Amino acid sequence: MSAPAATRKVSEREARQVAEAARERDWHRPSFAKELFLGRFRLDLINPYPQPAPDAVAKGEEFLARLRDFCETSIDGARIDREARIPDETILGLKELGALGMKIDPAYGGLGLTQVYYNKALALVGSASPAVGALLSAHQSIGVPQPVKMFGTKEQKEAFLPRCARTDISAFLLTEPDVGSDPARLATAAVPDGDDYVLDGVKLWTTNGVVADLLVVMARVPASEGHKGGITAFVVEAAAEGITVEHRNAFMGLRGIENGVTRFHQVRVPAANRIGPEGAGLKIALTTLNTGRLSLPAGCVGAAKWCLKVARQWSAAREQWGRPIAEHEAVGSKIAYIAATTFALEAVLDLSSQMADEERNDIRIEAALAKLYGSEAACLIADELVQIRGGRGFETADSLAARGERAVPAEQLLRDLRINRIFEGSTEIMHLLIAREAVDAHLSVAGDLIDPDVSLGDKARAGAKAGGFYAKWLPKLVAGPGQLPTSYAEFDGLATHLRYVERSARKLARSTFYAMSRWQGRMETKQNFLARIVDIGAELFAMSAACVRAQHLAASGDNGPQARQLADTFCKQARVRTDELFARLWTNTDSADRALTRAVLRGENEWLEAGVVDPSREGPWIAPAEPGPSQTSNVHRPVH
Repeated sequence: MSAPAATRKVSEREARQVAEAARERDWHRPSFAKELFLGRFRLDLINPYPQPAPDAVAKGEEFLARLRDFCETSIDGARIDREARIPDETILGLKELGALGMKIDPAYGGLGLTQVYYNKALALVGSASPAVGALLSAHQSIGVPQPVKMFGTKEQKEAFLPRCARTDISAFLLTEPDVGSDPARLATAAVPDGDDYVLDGVKLWTTNGVVADLLVVMARVPASEGHKGGITAFVVEAAAEGITVEHRNAFMGLRGIENGVTRFHQVRVPAANRIGPEGAGLKIALTTLNTGRLSLPAGCVGAAKWCLKVARQWSAAREQWGRPIAEHEAVGSKIAYIAATTFALEAVLDLSSQMADEERNDIRIEAALAKLYGSEAACLIADELVQIRGGRGFETADSLAARGERAVPAEQLLRDLRINRIFEGSTEIMHLLIAREAVDAHLSVAGDLIDPDVSLGDKARAGAKAGGFYAKWLPKLVAGPGQLPTSYAEFDGLATHLRYVERSARKLARSTFYAMSRWQGRMETKQNFLARIVDIGAELFAMSAACVRAQHLAASGDNGPQARQLADTFCKQARVRTDELFARLWTNTDSADRALTRAVLRGENEWLEAGVVDPSREGPWIAPAEPGPSQTSNVHRPVH
């Protein structure tokens, strides 16, 4: 049997082994981002900028037109934020529209949109209400449809996909009160009993869980005779006996999301509802997220576009010292950042989405970079909009309307976007996840050299293997096309930025190699260094996508000059950020920060906390989550 939910303990090594076992180890298809981190600028993998097929465009545009009409007439973002709830009629309207089945194959009653148009739809819906965008995203990107589509049996697809396409909302349940990004500690148990499994445990932050009809639940099956055991994925009926939604969580933003705490007590789940084999649950979850993460930057792109619109209109209308505030450099630079970054975010999103549709490339790193870059940039864009709006940016839309001004919900957007830096992998976890993939080639050839548990004989063999790899790889990092002034000439004025990306990719690879040589097994503890490596890669990826997209738009005659200006300005801004990140790889305060952190945790600076009162109310830092029957009422409310 698994340990009780509140007492499961694992070592650091076990936690690392569980996470490593869930990784998709093989690279069967090329990856632009993976090559970038290795110092190889494979522009051919993304240029020409890939485009969706005409029939996919026609289908997608037809649905977007209907969705836009629904957003304008049936989604009241202000009401959702004010009442902290998406009205039932809005959810029923989305079902009628077919929005629950955007990514589900028409054979199962869905619309069968491409990833590109699914993300365009999420950007559109998210601009009307990020809470509605989150509901649709959680349902389709990580809820029942995606893992069943990828890993389910024919019978499971026939049983669950038609329901998810039209009538049933789904949710994804992985996180627990004491389990976040460390799945080795997952404690919800699924004990085999005849043809069933019996689930016991508590799940936290179950987005859509309050209104869901179907759940994807990750639970630990104990190893026993005939059962491999391990973290396993199940499709569970939300109305099953023994399931209690004990609490609907409330947040600073996304107030309309139906996110709760769900308890399982002796819940019987048929073995036929298990997705994949026992022990494959975490791999299924992570594989689902590889593409599912693209839904989050889709919402960020929608938010950025709206911020650009409001910033442009407001900055032209508002005058200070005799001229519109847009003409003052301090404000103008913010507008330039918003415009250039919005262009780049859309370039990254559309590029990654089209590559996902074509399945030519492995986009696990690209999707993670899109999530990381989009969530960070969108938060900053919204913050800059609030600053441009001044006091009106801090004022609520209802208050603005009450005194006769345009009800611009800038402060609400800032609140709503903040969760994106935490959702589906926090920024810190994304840095580590991407860094692990970025150094995969090194660990595959030299990992045994830095593993303390590997024998001397194996280390010797690893040394020989690593020597062969680096003898071929390192010389290629010395020179490249980025040093030739004629390289990428077809990109005209943008060519200088692509040459910079090529040079910087090689520099990035050299820096990574030097760090691994210097720190070896301690490399994984240098999380700030790894974060900067990843952030450099993200900037280079965004620059590449922006240039290729601008080149495509220029060739097609679709706002070509404007696109080139946007890409050029973005790349100039990104180069400044990248140069700073390179400098901070080796010149930083990491050592001093670690020393001070340890001093703070030892309580040596408690005197600095004097002179304030703590408005927090009493209670444990982490709520107890012992398995057992629920002691509260069920707040589950499916919408039919």
